[in-house]
Amino acid sequence: MRSHREHLVALARPVYFSLLASVAAGLINTVWVSRLGGPAVAAVAVATTAENVLLGIALVFASGTTVLVSRARGARDPSAVRAAVRGGWALCAAVTPVVAGGGFLLREPLARLVLGGDDGPALGLAVAYFAISMPGVAVFFAQNHVDGLLKGTGDTRTPMRLALLANALILALDPLLIHLYGVPGAAACTVLCRCVALGLGLLALRRNALLKSAAEAPAVASTGAALRRTLTTGLPMSLDFTVRQAGALALVAVVARLGVTAVAAYAIAYKVLYVATMAFYAVRQAASIHTAHTLGAGRPGQRWAIGRQAVLLSGTVGLVVALLLAGAAPWIMAGFGTGPAVAAEGVLFLRCVGPYLLLTAGFIALGGVFEGGGEAPVLLRVTVLGTAVQLPLAYALSGLGLPGVCLALALSMAVQCAVVGLLLRRARRQEETGVPLARVG
Repeated sequence: MRSHREHLVALARPVYFSLLASVAAGLINTVWVSRLGGPAVAAVAVATTAENVLLGIALVFASGTTVLVSRARGARDPSAVRAAVRGGWALCAAVTPVVAGGGFLLREPLARLVLGGDDGPALGLAVAYFAISMPGVAVFFAQNHVDGLLKGTGDTRTPMRLALLANALILALDPLLIHLYGVPGAAACTVLCRCVALGLGLLALRRNALLKSAAEAPAVASTGAALRRTLTTGLPMSLDFTVRQAGALALVAVVARLGVTAVAAYAIAYKVLYVATMAFYAVRQAASIHTAHTLGAGRPGQRWAIGRQAVLLSGTVGLVVALLLAGAAPWIMAGFGTGPAVAAEGVLFLRCVGPYLLLTAGFIALGGVFEGGGEAPVLLRVTVLGTAVQLPLAYALSGLGLPGVCLALALSMAVQCAVVGLLLRRARRQEETGVPLARVG
């Protein structure tokens, strides 16, 4: 039997490359569109950033389904797998028309919002991009749900291959469609390539042995009940992601007090950090899948061992990245072609952010154990607390420049880690009584 660490590594590695591929799609579009001028770049950049919000919505049914399918797989209960699949698809079908249709009808107000009310040439281009990308949300949501189903069965490699395929197609077709149709061509290319990946993903679902056997199992719950269970499971995970995104956005406003140079340096450095934080989130997804499967198999005591291995794995990555950033920061900033003032600020930030990275590595990875154990609402409260602490601290310490912002990030994450540590000890005591942590207090 493989150790928990081996399971986590096997699950997390493909997830990490899938996450990298998802970020690459926006970068590829931006690179090719840059030939059309500044307004086109601005329009595509803000439009693709809006997908972060949409991803938060998709997590409701995608992550909820992953946890429920994985738990049912551990229990070897085909009927429960079938219920989880039906509930996920039902929730996806209920949410998609609202988001896709509403986004299309409100594409101009949405473009104004993301562009900060600018009525310049970028506005019309962003509206044109949304006119195609918003109906394409149906493909984006379905693709995320297919990935969630496959991950729940323990297959994280197929979603990785599909993400890499979609981005390879985008890389090949983007120049042609942008040359022919401009900014709308970038949106059309992304949607079309995702359609190809979705079609192959649906084929992979039909061939999945676990899902095939579940389709023949008797139904144990109505579609409405299954939908509600998926919503209850996935909504806290979605809100956790959304709160973190909102906190990161608000932090930009705090950094803006330090001037344009600091904002530019912070924006570049934070993109560099994505490479590390995506590794943490890959471990988190792996821990969530493995914990849910283990609990479904009737081995609740094993989640503490899974948590330890997840923290060790993610923490090791965090330590290596922190050391690399501290040593290679000047070359990293030089690679972005920034001026000397921006480069100096960015180097300072990257060299000060190490403690925050280490604490974040442990907290994010451990979050997967909470999610897989059905205790995501508890984790959401900790995230809200951390964000509430982070922003006032960052404002108070911003007088120290970007190092002060780094200190605020580290201190707020230390608070979150301390609270999670207390909750874990409390959960160990409650486990003997059989009372879930989410129901205590």
